[in-house]
Amino acid sequence: MSTTLTIPKLQMSTTEGTLIEWLVDDGAVVEEGQPIYSFETDKSVQDIGAPVSGKLTQKLTAGETYPVGTEIGEIVPA
Repeated sequence: MSTTLTIPKLQMSTTEGTLIEWLVDDGAVVEEGQPIYSFETDKSVQDIGAPVSGKLTQKLTAGETYPVGTEIGEIVPA
């Protein structure tokens, strides 16, 4: 079963954020907790870790701003 990656709501006031960069390649196998992308809100930039281990599929391009909850990728068990 895959795990969907979405734009997180890091603060109560967050309505959108920018996917700054993917820190691992599309199709790479990642470990739970490993930083996989950088995310920027109006207040900070944070590296977001993988919620589970598996193979990462990137669905959206880095450098764009997306609303909270937008699906940006998924991780499937490796």
